[in-house]
Amino acid sequence: MAVQELTKENFEQVVTGSPTVIVDYWAPWCGPCRAFAPTFERVSERHPDVVFAKVNTEDEQEIAGHFQIRSIPTLMVFRDNIIIFSQPGALPEGALEQVIAKAKALDMDDVRKQIAAQQADEPPQAGAATG
Repeated sequence: MAVQELTKENFEQVVTGSPTVIVDYWAPWCGPCRAFAPTFERVSERHPDVVFAKVNTEDEQEIAGHFQIRSIPTLMVFRDNIIIFSQPGALPEGALEQVIAKAKALDMDDVRKQIAAQQADEPPQAGAATG
């Protein structure tokens, strides 16, 4: 499957419309980003059940800002609309395969329970009404 280019117009639709999405945040001037691109493309061909996408941080500064991308390349994995992995730096092919295998193996019901538990333990935000 070809790697998709994400923009602010299609980002939400792609991420919410697919169970697993791996996003590579990159820029044309970034040498490590260009070096990682063939690896990302090769691995994408072996996983037709996963959406592989790229965000050009130069063109899509709004997306990069929203996800607080400070270093590129950054790889982010969404599973069921939840970010389960986010790491700056280009990964070797084997490491990328391991990330994908672990992402596929996650019990998302357990992940959602953990998130709910963390949110329940958080103190109320300053200025929030308490009752």
